[in-house]
Amino acid sequence: MKRKRIVFGLISASALVVAGFLLLTFPPHRAISKVAKNAKALMYPGFGIWLPPDYEVHGIDVSRHQRKINWESVSEHTHNNVGINFAFIKASEGRTIRDNYFSDNWKAAKDNNILRGAYHFFRPHLTPEEQFSLFKSQVKLEKEDLPPVLDVELRGNCPPERLKKNVKRWLVMAEKQYGVKPILYTSYSFYKHYFSGKEFKEYNLWIAHYATEDLNRLTEKWNFWQHNESGRVKGIKGDVDFNVFKGDYDDLLRMCKK
Repeated sequence: MKRKRIVFGLISASALVVAGFLLLTFPPHRAISKVAKNAKALMYPGFGIWLPPDYEVHGIDVSRHQRKINWESVSEHTHNNVGINFAFIKASEGRTIRDNYFSDNWKAAKDNNILRGAYHFFRPHLTPEEQFSLFKSQVKLEKEDLPPVLDVELRGNCPPERLKKNVKRWLVMAEKQYGVKPILYTSYSFYKHYFSGKEFKEYNLWIAHYATEDLNRLTEKWNFWQHNESGRVKGIKGDVDFNVFKGDYDDLLRMCKK
């Protein structure tokens, strides 16, 4: 019994050291409380956040907010056999806004063997035609590029039926232009309210939800899950969004442009 108490004391002391390290290294706003709930997540402090267990393929999404990115460092950053497999890169917004860092990010991601995808931020008060025209002028897809993404987060004063109609129109134009089924990005609440109907069932879905440890508990209709906005990656200054893909790397490649 005495030996057991000694061993238990050593384990407890070690646990306190680890807990103290995590609290000093990663502030509370990075969801360390979620780490505490999930033992497997403790395996990935190298990215500064918890990572959902049981997924093989991880990625990030970036825009001008990350400024200049060292993509070689991004591609080399691994922790416990987890690395950055894919990156979604902002190309455009509305009808006139071009992301100033898109061209550099687009080229450098591919040069460093990271699967790349481009996204457009949708403005509901503008027509889908003028918005897609801007995106098309920015993005030329090549073999093994991820499908184009439409990022829909706002409704504004646009009636729900018009919003859905315009989003659908953008997706149809994208598929016709690039020859690959596009991806719809939105929050979980937006998905429930506007995009869970049959008219969007055929599209790949990328859902943002930071307040659950398992998106499958809420819906199984997703391909990508943006689970955290406070990740850390070498080569990127500041925080970056983290995502997982539901499938293995070969499944991801099959989704890409042929």
